Amino acid sequence: MGVEIERKFLVAADGQVPDGPEADLLQGYLAVGADGAEARLRRRGEDCSLTVKRGTGLVRQEWEVPLEPAQFAGLWPATEPARLEKTRREVDLGGHTAVVDTYAGRLAGLRTVEVEFADEGAAAAFVPPDWFGAEVTDRAEYKNQRLAAAAAPPD
Repeated sequence: MGVEIERKFLVAADGQVPDGPEADLLQGYLAVGADGAEARLRRRGEDCSLTVKRGTGLVRQEWEVPLEPAQFAGLWPATEPARLEKTRREVDLGGHTAVVDTYAGRLAGLRTVEVEFADEGAAAAFVPPDWFGAEVTDRAEYKNQRLAAAAAPPD
């Protein structure tokens, strides 16, 4: 089991995201609990995984298991209709990596950025760069599990 300490922001409307490596992701949810627990499938290129998360807010428990592409393909139909398509860009912030997601399909136009931290102190001390917008770490409507079921981006 790992612990994820992460803050999530919107990208500012006029935010110019720095260059970085990109990859297309497919993400679908097998189960979502009322307590924030989730079981998620993800494919990034040929890399596939099953991830289980528990908890809400800044600190969450996380378990990730690699899957073979055939295992992913066998489970993928069970994620309908709770799916996301997005392009992920990794941006070096000098000490942290920002993960910028640009959503496609019914969520087109939504851009979020997440930063993971080693501990809660580092998360609290983090000063977002100018291209970050509003923080949405504690806003349930911006959790990927909720976005996967949404008809459109949140307001």
